[in-house]
Amino acid sequence: MSNVIYLRLKYKRKVNVNDQIRLGDIAWISCAEELQSKLLNLFVYEVTENDQTYKVIDLYNIIKKIQNLYPENDIESVGPSQTILILEQPRTKMYPIYVFFIWTLLFIGAAMAVMNFHFDVSMPEVQEKLHSMMSGDIDRSVLWLQIPYSIGLGLGMILFFNHFLKKKFNEEPSPLEVEMFNYDQNLYEYVTFNENELNKNND
Repeated sequence: MSNVIYLRLKYKRKVNVNDQIRLGDIAWISCAEELQSKLLNLFVYEVTENDQTYKVIDLYNIIKKIQNLYPENDIESVGPSQTILILEQPRTKMYPIYVFFIWTLLFIGAAMAVMNFHFDVSMPEVQEKLHSMMSGDIDRSVLWLQIPYSIGLGLGMILFFNHFLKKKFNEEPSPLEVEMFNYDQNLYEYVTFNENELNKNND
């Protein structure tokens, strides 16, 4: 009776140049213990300097390699059919002047976005209307209403994004984290299709 090899590829893995990728690095394997130790150390790919940021390892090629070595075994695959190798790039040093320049651009952009929104919805007129309704004194300054509103706007943004510096207020992901996750998913789907050697050969 043939043994069954259960194979589940990992979705992605970060690698460096000259890394020797073994099957155990990119997949979970369930089978007989003696065979499992051999499969975990099965050579799959070597990362070279010529590789781009993303390299797709397709399940089809892995199954072919296992069948050539162990034809008496059946292979059952679950989960994703590709693994994406992400080549880590050397980090560039961030100089304080760059940080200050980027921070200034973001601050000005965010301030202009808020001011343009307030202009579009006629926020000064709305605040003056609220001021006259609540105080009944038309000549009094509306700063008593605008200052708490400005503070509340900042605190609301902090709570909305669920981050203050490196601190998170709860485990719930922020909208920005969700959008970044969706972006990564779409990017990996694109890479999986366009960088897969099988798809290139079919073209």
